[in-house]
Parts: sequence; structure tokens; C-alpha cells
Amino acid sequence: MNEPQQKWTETIDADHSLFDLKLKEVWRYKDLVYMFVKRDFVSSFKQTILGPIWFFINPILTTIVYLIVFRRIANLPTDGAPPLLFYLAGVTLWNYFSACLLGTSSTFVGNANIFGKVYFPRLVSPLSIVISNLMRFGVQFLLFIIGWGYYLSKGQIHPNIWILATPFLILLMALFALGVGMIFSALTTKYKDLSMLLGFGVSLYMYATPVIYPTSALPGFFKSISFYNPLTGIFECFKYAWLGVGDFSPIMLTISTFIILILLVTGTFIFNKVEKSFMDTV
Repeated sequence: MNEPQQKWTETIDADHSLFDLKLKEVWRYKDLVYMFVKRDFVSSFKQTILGPIWFFINPILTTIVYLIVFRRIANLPTDGAPPLLFYLAGVTLWNYFSACLLGTSSTFVGNANIFGKVYFPRLVSPLSIVISNLMRFGVQFLLFIIGWGYYLSKGQIHPNIWILATPFLILLMALFALGVGMIFSALTTKYKDLSMLLGFGVSLYMYATPVIYPTSALPGFFKSISFYNPLTGIFECFKYAWLGVGDFSPIMLTISTFIILILLVTGTFIFNKVEKSFMDTV
């Protein structure tokens, strides 16, 4: 008697393009993305006294420190923008980028136990990190909006139409952090000390990015080089749009977009290559 042939509803294999993000498959696991986002958000407030208020305290304290050190002591220019709002803008953007980058860079190492027990698209993990940090960014951006509204009512800032590009700027930051994070997440499966190096490198990278200073304050040579920093066009466009200051030009944003897309493709290639065998080295 012949046994009935089994029909599989889904086949899992490692034979796929190294440049394939498998977004359709990720969409099928959107509930898992939601669960990861909820887990990350809730775990941030476990055993805390102030809870979500920390999202406000962090940028406020950081901005005050920058105001004292870089404005009062170092006397760095802000292109005529109110120093408090200038630093708050930079801190708000930087916090989102750095959190996304450091979070996605530990995708394989931090989720090895889960990856080794159950299958789901590995891209779900870094995407959930980017989305959960977007929620934190939203809270801190609200703080920026409050300060921005105050100075706008005083006539001390002059926003322009580039404000409409804000969602695109946030998307670029997320893709940049995702691309570089996937590269480091793949490398740290074999070289564990890279995670420590990345933390130090991110701290240094902040000073190579116009977070606490405008690009107009840089000498000619360094100013030209700064254009090839993917975050330069994003930060300068944001400050130009909301504060009406800076030497922003569309070509800066074009350069940033081009470099970020290259890094995203590179990160996708490396991530897809390593996910097939990372359990052997992690």
C-alpha cells in the first residue's frame, strides 16, 4: 500500500541570492517584528523609577553639557541659531543613529540562542531594533519640537520647505545604521573584540559629524572631506530645514544617499552570507 505523499507548506533552505533582503518573507513575520519591538521597549523600563521619562532626561542633560562645554568654554559657533536648540537637534538625531548602529551590530551574537532554536528571517531582528529606536526617537523629537516652537514664537529661527524632507532624513539614518550594523554583526561572530572597538569608534565618529558644530566652522580641506561623511548631509539638511542655518546644499544629501545605498547593499551581502553559517563561529 502506497503511503500518501506529504505536501510541505514551506521549505527552508540556504539557497538564495546574497543581495536578497527577503522583504516579502519579513512581512509575513510582521507579528514577530511587533513582538521584538514590544520586548525591547518594555525591557528598557524594567526596574526603573522614572520609566519613559529617561527618554527626555538623556537629551536634556546631554544638551546642557554640550552647551556648557562646547558653547561656553570652547565657544564653538552655531551659525546664529539658538545654541540650546542647535545642540538639541544634533543630540536628537545622533541618539537615534548611534542606538540603531550599536543595536544592529550585535544581532548575531545577542540573538544566538534564539537563532539556534527556531527559524525566522534573520533580518527581522535588526529591523525590530531600528523600529524600536524609532519610538524612542519620536519621544525625543517631541522634546525638540517643544523647544523649536518656543524659539519660533520668538522669531529667532527661520525654518523652510526642507522640513518636508525630515522623514527621508530619518529613513537615510536608519538605512545607514542598518547597513553598517549588519556588516559589524557579521564580523563580530568571528572577531568578538570588534564590538568594543565599534563602541569606541562610534564615540569618535560623533566628533567627525556636525553634531556640536556646523560645517561652516571647518577649514576648507576638512570641510571638503566632511561632505563624504554620510551623516553630514543629513545633519546639515535637518538643521537648515528646522533652524534655517548652515551651508546645506542638495548635493550634500545626494552624496550621503549614494554612499548609504552602497553600504546597505554591502551590508546585505555580508549579512546574508554569514547567516548561513554563523552558528558555527558565534
